[in-house]
Amino acid sequence: MQSFNKPTLSHFKETIWNYYYAHGRDFAWRNVNDPYKVFISEVMLQQTQTKRVIAKYEQFLIEFSSFEMLAAASLRDVLTVWQGLGYNRRGKFLHEAAQIVIRNHNGMLPNDPDLLIALPGIGPATAASICAFAFNNSTVFIETNIRAVFLHFFFRGENDVHDKQLMPLIKEAVDTENPREWYYALMDYGVLLKQTIVNPSRASKHHAVQSKFEGSNRQIRGKIITLLTDHPTLTQQELLHRSQSQSERFLPILQQLVNENIIKQNGDILSIP
Repeated sequence: MQSFNKPTLSHFKETIWNYYYAHGRDFAWRNVNDPYKVFISEVMLQQTQTKRVIAKYEQFLIEFSSFEMLAAASLRDVLTVWQGLGYNRRGKFLHEAAQIVIRNHNGMLPNDPDLLIALPGIGPATAASICAFAFNNSTVFIETNIRAVFLHFFFRGENDVHDKQLMPLIKEAVDTENPREWYYALMDYGVLLKQTIVNPSRASKHHAVQSKFEGSNRQIRGKIITLLTDHPTLTQQELLHRSQSQSERFLPILQQLVNENIIKQNGDILSIP
């Protein structure tokens, strides 16, 4: 297992902190005291670039300013605001998570990764990041920019590096006095690396290039959901025609959305509840 020696760790942390103090990015979801706002941002930022999240984050908080408001909204209202972020299941998961927080946790987001993992759409990494950013806990997690930093500094010239090889280093390097900003700093340095050199994440065993959106099933899913947020109800034929999709691709995707309880089907009438 790779580990730091003290001079290496000290130099590494000094490099990351110095860059952050001089060039740290500023986002509306940083350095906030409201766990709800952190929770929303962390789910939005899953698989989505920050520039796409910025405007939607603020709009979402205007429409749904608390777990109570989000839980009381209809799924259709939530997905209407969500449009443009993609992966609409995340919007559904947020809606369901808010209802669970109200029902099971008295409206307070748990400060415990094990409890957060029980919420829809929250995996171990997101649970740990929420605890770090919402509660300043020294949890350990990895995401794309953090991965790039540790690959760049400690695994140069290697390939197929597994996250299990990175996690002990990430744990050892965590600033236990200020984990929240330490992770901000790591992420910002990771962005710098990706802008200035060949993406270090290519050396990761977990690196994958996202498939093209244009013409994909994801695009058809998005069209269907957009049409049903724009119209209270549509027949299956109307939805097929308006989506301009081929029926052999459209029908399985529609059935999947029905099975996921994103779309409600009543005979031939389709809607988002």
